Amino acid sequence: MVFMEKGSLPIFLAPMAGVTDSIFRTICKEKGADILTTEFVSADGIMHRNARTRGYVEFTSMERPMGVQLFGADPDRLAEAARQVIDWVNPDFIDINFGCPATKVVCRNGGSSLLRDCPLLERVAEAVVRACAPLPVTAKIRIGWDDNSINAVQTARLLEESGIQRIAVHGRTKAQGYSGEANWEVIASVASAVTVPVIGNGDIADGATALSRLRTGVSGLMIGRAAMTNPWIFTEVKAALNGIPYAPPSLEMKWELVRMHCAQEVAAKESERFAMQGMRSRLMAYTRGMPAARPLRASLSMVGSLMELDGIIEGHLREIPEETPLPML
Repeated sequence: MVFMEKGSLPIFLAPMAGVTDSIFRTICKEKGADILTTEFVSADGIMHRNARTRGYVEFTSMERPMGVQLFGADPDRLAEAARQVIDWVNPDFIDINFGCPATKVVCRNGGSSLLRDCPLLERVAEAVVRACAPLPVTAKIRIGWDDNSINAVQTARLLEESGIQRIAVHGRTKAQGYSGEANWEVIASVASAVTVPVIGNGDIADGATALSRLRTGVSGLMIGRAAMTNPWIFTEVKAALNGIPYAPPSLEMKWELVRMHCAQEVAAKESERFAMQGMRSRLMAYTRGMPAARPLRASLSMVGSLMELDGIIEGHLREIPEETPLPML
């Protein structure tokens, strides 16, 4: 399986904790995402190989090319976890998370915490690269810890020297979290500073924006939160890249996808109520941009079965006239 085709401009689905499970990854793949990665998994989780970890790392053949994202700060332990993942699920690449801003990850010296300790970051990268060879190892970073320590260029150069074969850069600092605007000037600086492919991530919400981001010299684009509300974003971006018209989905098409996603989650979890409770936050995201979204979210916040969801969908479609134009997402 190819790692990254020469001359291609791949569109990546960003790994997102609690979001990018196999079901959602497959949805995004069908809509045009080229390369997928699991949500991050700790080295300790891999060592234990429990049922929860299995759910994080397993994937179908349709999802390839597919990577498993790991996080941790102990070079030897993360290297061993990478070896075990390769034996366990045979991914196309291993990705190291150096960008997650979540407190529960940073307090364990993982994710973006290592942006403050470049020597340790380098040792982690080198250890994982050695353990995985010849399988490619990639990394995802942020532009720095805060506005006073933007070090993405330095970090990317260290990663390249360590044998990392592709670097995704989220254009925000750890301190920003997901607020403010992504800094694509820094992403552009990274793309010009290293020879490995650099994937730009941050605030890509439509095809026009995707086209404008290509001027930074990146080798691909990564889409995260926009996909949560609108998996068709991949279709739209592909259309823009190929210079062809894009027709957004109808309200009925959106609901068909939402209903399918929920049904697949119910089948996977074998408990309808548990699955639907877990889908409530996802349903909130899906309603963004829909007409009469506020009362809709109030109903969906309590949904506990597919039958209840069907009633909400039918009521919403009945209340919204067919000729009502949908706002752009």
